[in-house]
Amino acid sequence: MHGEDASLRILKWNDVCPPKSIVVKIAEASFAEVYRISNEHGVSIIKVIRLASPIKAQTSTQVKNGLVDEEPRSVTDVEGELMISDWLADIPGFVMYKEHYVVKGKATKKLLDTHQAFHRRIKREDPDRIQFYPSPSRYLNDTKFLVIELGDAGTALEDWTLTDVYQLWDIFLLEAIALARAEDALLFEHRDLHEGNVCIKRTRRPKSRENDSNTWFGYSGLEITILDYGLSRAQDPARQAALPVAYNLENDLSLFTSTHAPQCEVYRQMRSFLLRGNREWIPPEGHGTPNPKGPKGTISWTSYMPYTNILWMAYLYRYLCDHFAGPSTELEQFKSQTSELWTHLDPYAEEDVRCFTSANELVFFALNADWIQLDQLAGVDDSVVEREDSIVVTREEEA
Repeated sequence: MHGEDASLRILKWNDVCPPKSIVVKIAEASFAEVYRISNEHGVSIIKVIRLASPIKAQTSTQVKNGLVDEEPRSVTDVEGELMISDWLADIPGFVMYKEHYVVKGKATKKLLDTHQAFHRRIKREDPDRIQFYPSPSRYLNDTKFLVIELGDAGTALEDWTLTDVYQLWDIFLLEAIALARAEDALLFEHRDLHEGNVCIKRTRRPKSRENDSNTWFGYSGLEITILDYGLSRAQDPARQAALPVAYNLENDLSLFTSTHAPQCEVYRQMRSFLLRGNREWIPPEGHGTPNPKGPKGTISWTSYMPYTNILWMAYLYRYLCDHFAGPSTELEQFKSQTSELWTHLDPYAEEDVRCFTSANELVFFALNADWIQLDQLAGVDDSVVEREDSIVVTREEEA
């Protein structure tokens, strides 16, 4: 696929979210807005990426409120993400890819209403948060979007209430297992695995744990799904000598210089490690020059460095502990039992402390600690689901 593929369906917003559908904006990802669409054909998540095309100018109120328009992308920019989505779809723990298409024209009232509701909620929770995506009220007849349709992944971690210690164990270990499998299969790095890109779904009833068991995995009844590969890196598993697919993060240095969200620290850590090969983290002001040279030459985001997955696992660990809403005694127990793990996970550990270098190493540590059993690890395959078709069906296609 190069440029705007002529084989893509060209739809209108009324095709994607017709009157009888339920549309809810659930997140804002790198370069994209994320909605959940429900209709008589099922439920899908759509990732909406603005393409270079006309859009109505900001109103004076929008300018006054500091709205910042995310730069549009080309279909070519998203080719890598689409390939990675397809490669990962059969690995447990990663979101199912259904289809992608172009959506053109003015927005529906449903889309505008949910966009406004989302931003009212976000403003209540974080008054200083900037709105990066244009209001649907500004879409024109020629405004175009690339829409990637995905399986329903559940509730974003940032909106999930963590109520017991078994949820901490399962969310943490399920993410590590999914990343380890993707490392093995695709030499994969996610590179953007914050709490908005991990979804949680209860798929079975919680199980009770015997007090004398060392095993902590598999009791919560939860599954996780990882999504959004806009910044990811992988290699085609079907071609041994295939070149890596990777987004060049040097295209947007604001990722590294920004301090508006906790995950910005991890972007800087990734770039520092890629540049220096150690855990001497460069501060925000040190990331102002694109394509800098390090000891091994000019920085290249095509390089494989699975330690970035560990940086995101460390981020997840801290997030789970900081947002735990269950009994404080359970959290203290979890921290105590995982203190050695944190020693090897902590990005700020002393330089002579050996850190995990990949998610595979972390999973091996969990197996050796008996937190998870080998037969359980094989059983995670039970979460594989059949591929699904798009739920977006136009009236002409139904006829």
